[in-house]
Amino acid sequence: MDPSELQQLVVNTLAKDSVIPDTRKLVIPGAKGQATTAEDQNAVISALASLASRDIVSYEQHDTFTYFLTAEGAQIARDGSHEALVWAAVPAKGSEEVITIKQLQDQLGQTAKIGQGKAFKNGWVGKEGDKLFKLVSTIVDTTQEELNEVVKSGTLKGGEKAIAELRKRKLLEQKKSLWYSVKKGSAFTTDLRKPETDLTAEMLATGSWKNSNFKQYNFDADGTPTNGGALHPLMKVREEVKGIFFEMGFAEMPTDAFVESCFWNFDALYVPQQHPARETQDTFYVSSPAKALSPPKDYIDRVSAYHIHGSPDGASRGYQAPFSLDESHRLLLRTHTTAVSSRMLYALAQKSKKEGFKPAKLFSIDRVFRNEAVDATHLAEFHQVEGVVADRGLTLGDLIGFMQTFFAKMGLPNLRFKPAYNPYTEPSLEIFCWHPGLGKWVEIGNSGMFRPEMLEPMGFPPDVRVHGWGLGLERPTMIRYGITNIRSLVGHKVSIEGVEKSPAVRF
Repeated sequence: MDPSELQQLVVNTLAKDSVIPDTRKLVIPGAKGQATTAEDQNAVISALASLASRDIVSYEQHDTFTYFLTAEGAQIARDGSHEALVWAAVPAKGSEEVITIKQLQDQLGQTAKIGQGKAFKNGWVGKEGDKLFKLVSTIVDTTQEELNEVVKSGTLKGGEKAIAELRKRKLLEQKKSLWYSVKKGSAFTTDLRKPETDLTAEMLATGSWKNSNFKQYNFDADGTPTNGGALHPLMKVREEVKGIFFEMGFAEMPTDAFVESCFWNFDALYVPQQHPARETQDTFYVSSPAKALSPPKDYIDRVSAYHIHGSPDGASRGYQAPFSLDESHRLLLRTHTTAVSSRMLYALAQKSKKEGFKPAKLFSIDRVFRNEAVDATHLAEFHQVEGVVADRGLTLGDLIGFMQTFFAKMGLPNLRFKPAYNPYTEPSLEIFCWHPGLGKWVEIGNSGMFRPEMLEPMGFPPDVRVHGWGLGLERPTMIRYGITNIRSLVGHKVSIEGVEKSPAVRF
């Protein structure tokens, strides 16, 4: 039926009866009887929505549930339930005829396996050894009766409990049907001429606009979606973290060099050349070119001396192990952005020699690379957030206080600190925050005060201390967006639709 004809049918019916209590009772011309099918009701709601937008009618939606048999349910309605068939196949107690469980299964197949337990539970069948026998002379097959009732009426007098049991046994399926009750709207009319959408020059000239019916604007309608680009959730969190650093007076370090030398990545940070982190199972080494340009000779000599012998005043004994320049010149994909911090701190120390020391606050956010197996929470390539603060007389208490302020701005106010070991910081602290969703403390970062063995070769004054800390960017992003598998956040499995629809993040 044409939509306009259906709309006219609705308003004509309302003009006659004032209300339409059930749209399933509407008789649609050209259709077979009343509008009882889902297809009919889809056409009705389309007509009602159009009329309601003009306040000609108002309507309420109702639903009802009907039930129909599955293929197995239809078979039981015809032949009887599995338990009834088991009872029928078993001889009476005391009979000369004997049937074993295996013989019953050979005779009835899958029906025996399904119905045997029910027959025992109902008290219809008993067992002596491996032999089965009837316990009652007659039974009432309630399951078959209920299914036949559904066939006749589409529902059950036994109510929800009986329906739930049959659905649990996969004998019934449920179908939801929608229908509507309709009444007159504030602008009810049987004249459904299409309202004007434009005010024309002709209307103004003739004055016909005064008697015209204009379509109202729908200010609640969605506008046309824009096709602009969208930031990846990881980049949204990155920009928000950057904003926190800038708010706290930090300057951003340049991080465009993914390839780094072992000297800046390890040696300058006082990481021993025998440390397991340098093994190929943890680090990606570059095969060509394999060697880096040499750092300043006087600096590499001082670093080498601190590694081998410790500090000149004897406060540190170093590692008492060989130091290889060939190892220092090996190229790798940086394993942490602390390699950038070591370069920047060395440059700050050299500037301090010429112009005097000035406190500094630096940060970086960029990719690092680890030779790790990829799983739901680990990637071989990920982002690290790094911050350093250099000033005179800094203490561990200053570091803890700064961490509390920084992470509170990230929306993580509940922190705990645990002593840890890092080759280039002492003391070192692991940072934990309370995760309400997981109900436990989760490690979110690492921090510490850079060791004198790292700072003294750079040339810093003895009273200068440097705080350093770092955390991954992916974990807070996963928490913010409810992502459980990191491979859904980075890589070829990323949902483009998810990127477009992800909300802005605010800490």
